[in-house]
Amino acid sequence: MRFPRLFASGPAGSGFPPSWLLVSGPLLLVLLLLGIRFGFDEHAVFAFFRTHRQAHPDFAAVFQFFTDAVNPAFYGVFLFLLIKAWKEKRPGLKRFVLVWIAVQLAVSLLAVRGIKSIIGRPRPGEDPFFQTMTNRPSYHSLPSGHTTEAATTCTALGLRLGRTLPSLALGLLLALLGFSRVYLGWHHPSDVFFGWALGGVAGLAVHLFSHKE
Repeated sequence: MRFPRLFASGPAGSGFPPSWLLVSGPLLLVLLLLGIRFGFDEHAVFAFFRTHRQAHPDFAAVFQFFTDAVNPAFYGVFLFLLIKAWKEKRPGLKRFVLVWIAVQLAVSLLAVRGIKSIIGRPRPGEDPFFQTMTNRPSYHSLPSGHTTEAATTCTALGLRLGRTLPSLALGLLLALLGFSRVYLGWHHPSDVFFGWALGGVAGLAVHLFSHKE
């Protein structure tokens, strides 16, 4: 299957819920398994992976790559789609990209930062007390911004494509990114969960506001 064919027509009408489940399922399964393994004790999760990082720096390097590279890589994908839409005179595809940009700016940039500051949840390893209405990054744990941004993108792409293998691939990528945030000690599993929830709604909004070709 050639990549250009994936966007040869408008969004697939059957993309929801099958594609949504394929995109979201792997990450939700990872979070569930972490909860079962550690008895839903997020402090135990942090302590375990902190020890693992120290013992296995190569693993930490791999997950650092995922946490740094996934969202920027998607910028390149959407730039390609915007150029494709312009060259092929595809107003529907152009609308999809522009709506994605608008939603990412509104949700991942503005809303997430506002929620982080208002809630003020400490990151793993910090003191246990929340500091509401703070600009201190060490108290910006909830929700995971990386996960929100990736969930928005993966959900929007999965729903538009409406195909099994691409949706599952996006889901696995999202799961790796979400797990990397926990493994590297930047977020609690619940931060990643709420990032997924917020990003899933944002991705659905992209789909709904750009579904006409």
